[in-house]
Amino acid sequence: MADIFAPLLSIDGLISLVTLILLEIVLGVDNIIFIAIICGYLPNKKDQQKARAIGLSLALIIRILLLMTISWIAHLVHPLIYIDKFGVSGRDMILFAGGAFLIIKTIKEITHKFKIADHEKGIKATHLTMTQAILQIFLIDVVFSFDSILTAVGLSNIIIIMVIAVTISMLVMLWFAPYVSDCINKYPTIKILALAFLVVIGILLVAESLHLHKEGIDFKSYAYVAMAFSVIVELLNIRMRNVQGKRQ
Repeated sequence: MADIFAPLLSIDGLISLVTLILLEIVLGVDNIIFIAIICGYLPNKKDQQKARAIGLSLALIIRILLLMTISWIAHLVHPLIYIDKFGVSGRDMILFAGGAFLIIKTIKEITHKFKIADHEKGIKATHLTMTQAILQIFLIDVVFSFDSILTAVGLSNIIIIMVIAVTISMLVMLWFAPYVSDCINKYPTIKILALAFLVVIGILLVAESLHLHKEGIDFKSYAYVAMAFSVIVELLNIRMRNVQGKRQ
């Protein structure tokens, strides 16, 4: 038992742990946003809280299970089939399916919101059952978990550090998720920004599955920075509108 926790007693081990926790939290932002949007379609608050807890718990379980099968994950990056000279791996298939799902689902939701805003006849607000919400959360959890674990493996090859980092990051996200949900559901413009961000993440997942990313350029980091900047600008706009509303 002492040997298992030995890496945590070294400076390098602690630095790896803190770095990985921070990175996992950042990488989990898209997962939180997706869960927040899906939970927003449930009719009452208790169901939303339950679905969030189940969704993030599933994400944690999936990540830990994947960490226990690192040798299997390592084989997923090797081509299973070839299309001309292009090698398609298991990871490519998972990323492509997840990215396509995110793009289609999110664009449909944005279109649906515009139809409601235009008061088109027969268009109703989207509602999901608990089962439908959890199933969709589970499917996207699998995709984001592969991305998260592959990043973790790239930073550290010590299982105990990866498990602790993933667990702590998921607990932080579980605590932070209700605030994200409330913000997204309260402000329609923030929700549109969140949906646009998910479309971008979906495109990046598809691009990565097709090996369209360039070496040395982390396009996902650019997407996160752009999203953070957009949210900050929108929060300033919301603050400005609130101040003007109080004056009037």
